[in-house]
Amino acid sequence: MRVMGVDPGLTRCGLALIETAPGRAVTALDVDVVRTTSDEPLERRLRAVHSVADEWMEIHRPDVVAIERVFAQNQVSTAMGTAQAAGVVALAAAYREIPVAFHTPSEVKAAITGSGRADKKQMTLMITRILGLQKPPSPADAADALALAVCHSWRAPMQGRVASLNAHVARSRAGFEAKVAAAREAAASDGTGRRDPAADQERARAAARGMARTKGVRW
Repeated sequence: MRVMGVDPGLTRCGLALIETAPGRAVTALDVDVVRTTSDEPLERRLRAVHSVADEWMEIHRPDVVAIERVFAQNQVSTAMGTAQAAGVVALAAAYREIPVAFHTPSEVKAAITGSGRADKKQMTLMITRILGLQKPPSPADAADALALAVCHSWRAPMQGRVASLNAHVARSRAGFEAKVAAAREAAASDGTGRRDPAADQERARAAARGMARTKGVRW
């Protein structure tokens, strides 16, 4: 499976591609950073991010795109730009019908280092070791994009099993509810498994009276 990792941003947007093998083996295939400047109009910056991301998808044909889930903290304007960059990348994937997965920073840190509070230095060190790189990826946006791709490749199988389990639980619940409804229906009968004919006749007469009243109404 080929996973494209995206660390979204307007000033720097990290892109990475890895390929997975049986087990937890992963290989880095490519990495890049899209750069734009703050003096450019927003629409041009977004177009640049979209254009490069779309070109990557055309060339590398990823099976899935993993994007960092954005949270607004202190700098709302920065978070907004990051979210916009993530949106145009997700849009590019949607046009190509490539699945998109979002992972929070803490999920990525936990997957790569075992701790959801790891710092940038620890993340870069671990991703360099995991991928067997000769030198740490630079800038940090490139390392983050690689980490996102690796995180998804390791989390996806577990997420698939959880989704399958949830579907099984939903089917079991539906079957149980059907049995409960049947039991309630039986409880409404005369206790022998057959409905009370007198009660059925009374319901039929009530329905007939209602229909007769309706016929006399002009709409």
